[in-house]
Amino acid sequence: MEYFNELLRGDDGALKRALYKSMGFTDEALSRPIIAVVNSYTNATPGHANLNQVADQVVRGIESAGGTAMIFSTIAPCDGIAEGHMGMRYILPSRDIIASSVECMVRAHRFDGMVLLGSCDKIVPGMLMAAARLDIPSIFLNGGPMYPAHYQGKDYDGNIVTEAIGWKKRGVISQEEFSSIEDLAEPCVGSCAMLGTANTMGMVAEALGMSLPGCAAIPAVDSKRMQMAYKTGCAIMKLVDMGLSSRRIITSKSVENAIRLVMSIGGSTNAIMHLQAIYKEAGLGCLPLSRFDELSRTTPQIASIYPSSPYDMVDFYHAGGAPGVMKKLMPLLNLGCLTVTGNTLGENLERVVCPCACEVIRPLDNPFSQSGGIAVLEGNLAPLGAIVKPAAIPEKMQVFYGKARVFHSELESVQAILNEEIQPGTCIVLQYEGPKGGPGMPEMYRPMKALEGMNLSGSCAIITDGRFSGSNRGLFVGHISPEAYEGGVFALIEDGDRITIDIPGRKIELLVSQDILKERRKNWHRPEKDIPDGYLKTYHTLAKSAAEGAMVETYDD
Repeated sequence: MEYFNELLRGDDGALKRALYKSMGFTDEALSRPIIAVVNSYTNATPGHANLNQVADQVVRGIESAGGTAMIFSTIAPCDGIAEGHMGMRYILPSRDIIASSVECMVRAHRFDGMVLLGSCDKIVPGMLMAAARLDIPSIFLNGGPMYPAHYQGKDYDGNIVTEAIGWKKRGVISQEEFSSIEDLAEPCVGSCAMLGTANTMGMVAEALGMSLPGCAAIPAVDSKRMQMAYKTGCAIMKLVDMGLSSRRIITSKSVENAIRLVMSIGGSTNAIMHLQAIYKEAGLGCLPLSRFDELSRTTPQIASIYPSSPYDMVDFYHAGGAPGVMKKLMPLLNLGCLTVTGNTLGENLERVVCPCACEVIRPLDNPFSQSGGIAVLEGNLAPLGAIVKPAAIPEKMQVFYGKARVFHSELESVQAILNEEIQPGTCIVLQYEGPKGGPGMPEMYRPMKALEGMNLSGSCAIITDGRFSGSNRGLFVGHISPEAYEGGVFALIEDGDRITIDIPGRKIELLVSQDILKERRKNWHRPEKDIPDGYLKTYHTLAKSAAEGAMVETYDD
């Protein structure tokens, strides 16, 4: 019998065939292309709780198109459950573990192609990094966003719970009302209802050409999600037949398309470091922050989604989703890029019919902003760059001048905010939260939400060498590089120092003289970090700067 998979051919393949036959695979099944279905299902993470059903449909599609599916799993931690404690320090590092775990299994078994199933923040980029590293026929499929919570005539994502902590503290709501909010906040499975990192990266996969058109925004509980899964299973077989591998799809030009998509929707700031990592894994070298800023300046923001507007992911889906945005961006995109359909991006977009005019997605000549929803700042505080999200910042806060209040932990800052110790006009400084200093570059999610709950998000700023959740809104600057732990100027800030943030001017400056900074540096000592034994120590040792994607890089170019 002829075997498509070279590992299963001849006498050398006999033991391998026998091992597969022990699980019920037949010679007929083993003669076909062997497709890995990388399923990150878990009932511990709502964005992944529907992936077994999704995987079933993918397998049906693979088998109907002449392949044999073999399923394996990888980890999928939830940012929301990990936030606010030591667990958050493992979230970004998990991205590199996911990429490497997929690599190990695929190279050990020499699969002919793979379908990657994920939804949440670090799982999506980890899987795309694996696809870029392995360079075999691959396609990504997300599980879809959840429906929003509905409270007092408005739609919210699940982060209404964190804001409600501040409402309760201020006496705006009772304990009973707080409990009712908790019960309604997350109404079904799926990735969070706002444009956080999870949904941003799902759309990045589409813009890269690594997902079927229209895939990213289909709600998790919609029947079209299962239909898309079946189509994805069929599509991987076409890619195998064509020999179309990931690095022919993930190119410098398709990454540029993905950057423009992120800028045009005001996506999560975390997308920047993830695109840098994917770019590196695709063998394309280093993707500098300056390139993101160049594209931001020439890409208007034409979509606005919660937390930047009242419109949630389901609204965005009905408005046309990622294809609807890219259809309007066509004059700015590299339309000749190949995609997992086997066609070019331009050919795919020619088939897109946009819904009637609506406020969620605007035309190029009537954008929400003339420049992109994410920007790169530089200055003496961040000579290697810092990331900000203008799309989530009120107009009056686009230029800020305030006094520093320095904290060395997220918990201390949250307690100070909730104890009414923070005055309007304060610039909250969160140091030693970068890739090495955190370690793990945790999200500074709770301080920003606490400011919202305490009605201070319109007058205070937060700056950090850590990250922010895609659900945050207000004036926040993250990814400050070099980080405090590496001895950057960011480590030398003291209470009362004056800081200016100028988003239109792309500047972040500490208004302290060089002479004073030199004296402070003489007295600066790198703090000792109490890091648990295990992988976090490895990440602490090997992580690159946030300005380079915060990757664990264990090999030389």
